[in-house]
Amino acid sequence: MIHSLRRRLPLFFLVLLVQPSFSAPLPVTVQEPSKLPTAEIQSFVETFETIREGYVEVMSDEDILHKALKGMVSGLDPHSEYFTKSELVDFNELTSGNYAGIGVEVEMKDKRLTIITPVDGSAAKEAGVLAGDVIIKIDNTLITDLGMQDIVTMMRGEIGSTVTLDIERDGEVKHYELTRRLVEDASVTDKWLDDGIAYFRISQFQGDSSTEFSQAIDKLKAEHSIQGIVLDLRNNPGGVLQSAVGVVDAFINKGMIVYTNGRHDMSKSQFMATEKNTKLATVPVVVLVNEGSASASEIVAGALQDHRRALIMGTETFGKGSVQTVVPLSNGDAVKLTTALYYTPNGRSIQAQGITPDLVVPQATLTFDKGQFFVKEAELKGHLGNGTGGEERTSADVKSDIGELAKSDFQLFQALTILKTLPKFTSKN
Repeated sequence: MIHSLRRRLPLFFLVLLVQPSFSAPLPVTVQEPSKLPTAEIQSFVETFETIREGYVEVMSDEDILHKALKGMVSGLDPHSEYFTKSELVDFNELTSGNYAGIGVEVEMKDKRLTIITPVDGSAAKEAGVLAGDVIIKIDNTLITDLGMQDIVTMMRGEIGSTVTLDIERDGEVKHYELTRRLVEDASVTDKWLDDGIAYFRISQFQGDSSTEFSQAIDKLKAEHSIQGIVLDLRNNPGGVLQSAVGVVDAFINKGMIVYTNGRHDMSKSQFMATEKNTKLATVPVVVLVNEGSASASEIVAGALQDHRRALIMGTETFGKGSVQTVVPLSNGDAVKLTTALYYTPNGRSIQAQGITPDLVVPQATLTFDKGQFFVKEAELKGHLGNGTGGEERTSADVKSDIGELAKSDFQLFQALTILKTLPKFTSKN
C-alpha cells in the first residue's frame, strides 16, 4: 500500500507507512461513471489564465499547475502531499538511508510547525531543542505558508554546513545555530537496568526495526535470563507498520495486532500474531509512552494494551492513526494520500485521540530533602529484640539515596520500580 520508510527523515509529516507500494493509481469503486464538474473546471481554467497573464512575476504553465495541484492535495489533511518528479527523488533519498540534517520530527498544528520530537543523537537533540517547540524561521525565511517539501529542502544541506532556527517556546523566541551532520540510524538500543530487567528503546520503526529488536532480545537472553522488560517508545514518531507488527508479535502468539480500513479493498488489511515469532510470551512488560509517541508506536502500545500483555505507562500519546499511500502518477509525479485509518485489536481508532496509559506518570524532576534526622526502634534503650531472631536495623542501615535514575528519568525509574516490586505481574494472552 505504501512505500516503506526505512530511515527517519530529518523533517517530515508523521506518516504510518506499510511496505507494498502501488504501481498504479488507486482504483475508485463506483456504481456509475462520475461526471466531470464542467463548471468548476471552467473556473479552474479561468483562474489559471488569470494567473498566467496577470501575476506580477512571469510563471511557466508547469509551475502554475504544480502549485495548484499542491494546494489541492495539501488542503485535504496535514499528511497528504503532492510530489513533483524532483521532489519525489528527494523524498526517496530521504527514506533510503542515512541523511545529513539536524534531526527533528514535526507536525503542522494550526499552521504552526511544531516539533514532535528531536531525533536521538541528532544536532537538534544535543542543542536542547524540545518536543513542543514551534519553528518560526529557518535561516532568514519565515515558514508561514511554506509547504512541507519546501521546508525539507531548506533544512537539508551538506554535512558540516549550518542552519539557523528561530523557535518559540513558552512565549519566548530562542535562536539555534545547528550544524548538519550524517545521522546514522540504529533504531533499537538495549541494556540491562537491573538484575534480569532488560531495557529496549525503539527510536523509530524503520524497515528493519523488528529484526533489530529480535536480535537485541537474543543478545540479552544469551547474557542473562530476562525477568522483566521496559519497552521505551517515548518520542517515537512512528514509521513502517510491519516493523511495529513484528515488535508486538514478539510478545503475543495469537490474535489480532492491528487492522486498517479505508474506502478501497487495497486499503483494508489485518495483521495477526504468529507463534513462530514470539520470543517473550509471558515476561512482564512495561511500555513507556508520551505525547511524542505517534503512529506505529501507538499501534504497539494499543495492541499490547488490548491484549492485556503490558502495562502502558507515561502520558497520553499523540493520536496519529491514519495511513498514507504514495501513489505514482503517469507523468512521474506522485501523490502521498491518506487512504485509511488503523484500529487496535479491540476496534479503537487512535486518530485524533491517542492512547491513554494504564498508569499516568508525567516526567518530573525530583528534589530530595537532606539532613533529616530520624530514629528507629532498634536505637531505643531497652528495645525488644526481633521476634524471629532477625538482624536489627538502625537509621544508619537505611539507604536514603534512591539512585541517579530517579533523578535523571523519573518515568523510567517508576517502570523499573514496578518490575522489581511486582515480579509476579503477568498478563495472559
